[in-house]
Amino acid sequence: QVQVVESGGGLMQPGGSLRLSCTASGTIFRINAMGWYRQVPGKQRELVATILSSGTTNYADFVKGRFTVSRDNAKNTVYLQMNSLKPEDTSVYYCHADVQQRFYDSNIVRAWGQGTQVTVSS
Repeated sequence: QVQVVESGGGLMQPGGSLRLSCTASGTIFRINAMGWYRQVPGKQRELVATILSSGTTNYADFVKGRFTVSRDNAKNTVYLQMNSLKPEDTSVYYCHADVQQRFYDSNIVRAWGQGTQVTVSS
């Protein structure tokens, strides 16, 4: 089993900053990609940013230049630094970890966190 827990959401004024954290734990041999998606009611979950174990990153166009994803491989933790927040960034943010659980099993399991609410409002 793999557990993923996010933290760091909350209420922020437009133009402000928040930092989300997410840690994976449990039966983990190696984590490939980690990242963040977000979802508002009635809409599909959308990619925000991902990062590979090598450090290669990928961002959605709507966060480029404002959000930065990083990770600490030793701690199985990924971060999302969100700057210049806009009201349209209001959403539930979900973290994922793509986990190889055992060295002899190449199957990758995508584990999701429970989500953390980010609200941007004056």
